Amino acid sequence: MTRGRAQDLNVCGVTAAIAVIDGKWKTGLLWLLEQGPQRPGALRRQLPGLSEKVLTQALREMADDGLVHREVHDVLPLKTEYSLTPFGQDLADALAPLSDWGHRRLDRLGGDLLPAAR
Repeated sequence: MTRGRAQDLNVCGVTAAIAVIDGKWKTGLLWLLEQGPQRPGALRRQLPGLSEKVLTQALREMADDGLVHREVHDVLPLKTEYSLTPFGQDLADALAPLSDWGHRRLDRLGGDLLPAAR
């Protein structure tokens, strides 16, 4: 899905919402930022495999979409923190039932992997 789909007024709401969180890292970032403001280094440590470049790009897109707030503290060295905006928290709240469904699905899959009862 392209970033342009996030602003296309002629798509269903679910498609518009998914376009905003599309990608490998954005849902994880959203989940981590729900716990409170985070510095970029802390976010990277909690998501192994996430490069600095991709982190910066994802956070920039999320900020452009109004999901996260970037705050730069005027200290040396510069200290940057990211936090969810109220709009971002709304999205996180809306995704909570989907997360619950996903966990139920994983539980079902795990049950399917258990040996059959005799």
